[in-house]
Amino acid sequence: MAEKSFLKRRWKLILNIVTLAALVLLVYAIRDQLVATLNNLTRVNAWLLLLMIPVELLNYHAQARMYQRLFGIVGDKLGYWFLYRTSLELNFVNHVFPSGGVTGISYFGVRLRGEQEQEITGGKASLIQVMKLGLTFMSFEVLIVFGLFALAIMGRANNLTILVAAILSTLLLVGTVGFAYIVGSKERINNFFTTVTKGLNRLIKIVRPNHPETINIERARGVFDDFHHNYNELKTNWRELKAPFWYALLANATEVLALYVVFLAFGHAVNIGAVILAYGVANFAGLVSVLPGGVGIYEALMTAVLATAGIPASVSLPVIVMYRVLNTALQLPPGYYFYHRNLTKAERAQLKG
Repeated sequence: MAEKSFLKRRWKLILNIVTLAALVLLVYAIRDQLVATLNNLTRVNAWLLLLMIPVELLNYHAQARMYQRLFGIVGDKLGYWFLYRTSLELNFVNHVFPSGGVTGISYFGVRLRGEQEQEITGGKASLIQVMKLGLTFMSFEVLIVFGLFALAIMGRANNLTILVAAILSTLLLVGTVGFAYIVGSKERINNFFTTVTKGLNRLIKIVRPNHPETINIERARGVFDDFHHNYNELKTNWRELKAPFWYALLANATEVLALYVVFLAFGHAVNIGAVILAYGVANFAGLVSVLPGGVGIYEALMTAVLATAGIPASVSLPVIVMYRVLNTALQLPPGYYFYHRNLTKAERAQLKG
């Protein structure tokens, strides 16, 4: 009981310690990249690198507006700046705690609780986050087509690059269709997520043998029903998804543009189509990486895909390393600041209550 009471009182402190430990692990994992980036600073156009700042600001603008429109479809009005800050927090959480976006979905539901005048249920928050990911994947299909077109114009669309694009497009399409099929039926969504929940409970039981059902199945079913109800509302108003879709496309385009800016800063005006494909493959693989930020997998895959389009590793690797380090340096500090501030605010509210 004493141990349980301590955890209940100090869980935010423990979470902060775990977060900082994960952040230290991330810095340690990219230590060689940090040194390489510092060594390459004298070789690049610093003024061009500064363009990454407005590009990243525009990226988070697109994400905040996408959330705002999605919540508007299901009848909730959320503030722009609140969603902008939350997007930064989510990026921090997903970057430091790699879980294919699952951690971000969980945090999003907790973050919205008690912050708005209207109650945002866990099922609704989860649906909006999943829809945001789905629209991001779907809109990337547009960029893939544009990328192949750009490669074809320059004569770089060889059989290997076409195969890479086809595999990536197929995975995105199958994932989107599979998700729509599962959530389209109340029975299917309950069966699928109940099976997933039971599987998670079995895994958790390995480290917590005295807790056979850490995630309450009945309570989880209530969340699934709420998820399905809000999905039907979105499906009924599917025409209103056009604006979130375009914001998702803008978010993807600015991410690719940030990487391309670093190529330009190094003096390499490479084919934008190759950059699009490399970015897509690396990020897709990064979803299943067990290391923070997909360190290692991300750089290796991006370099390999760029090589298939005729961009040698000697050109691409220094650019990718610098992009990764600078992108992390720009996004994680503000994300951690808002994340930590939210935890502190929640702890104070709990003490007052």
